[in-house]
Amino acid sequence: MDDEFEAVLGAVGPRLRALRRRSGATLAALSKATGISVSTLSRLESGRRRPGLDLLLPLARAYRMPLDDLVGAPAAADPRLYPRPFTHNGMAVVPLTRGPGGLQAFKRVLPAGPSDRAPGPRSHEGHHWLCVLSGRLRLGLGDRHLVLAAGEAAEFDTRLPHWFDNAGPRPVELLSVVGPQGERFRVRARHRPA
Repeated sequence: MDDEFEAVLGAVGPRLRALRRRSGATLAALSKATGISVSTLSRLESGRRRPGLDLLLPLARAYRMPLDDLVGAPAAADPRLYPRPFTHNGMAVVPLTRGPGGLQAFKRVLPAGPSDRAPGPRSHEGHHWLCVLSGRLRLGLGDRHLVLAAGEAAEFDTRLPHWFDNAGPRPVELLSVVGPQGERFRVRARHRPA
């Protein structure tokens, strides 16, 4: 094992203790949230127990942070993404996140003018946040219809039947973030009657 790897492993215990204290959690509360015994958590924090994935993954989930951030792993050499755009239901979609699971971000471009297809509401587990970059977006949420202009944002629980379409003559560009249920954002759209 190289020195950098040993240094990262050696710093995990103090990082875990600092995270727990910063969050205000007790060892007992963290034990309940992760299923890891109090004694094991204590040994991890003191450096008397070597961290393994079986312990680190539940802790990363409890602290709601990536595993690399939890252990203080060195930054990857190149954080840039090289997305592969694709087309879905006539709209160009550019993935802006790397892997499956967790939050997924996309840039979407809807073609000019309203679609000739009837909106097909859909619902599923999760949460959706979107922000219109240019154009006008028509958003259907249950029985409500909203029109969002450039700079406006919306968030909603995706269990509510929803759909969106172009509301104007120009293409619509938007950022879209979809996450598991419980991943909440705090941005609200202004309601404008259609």
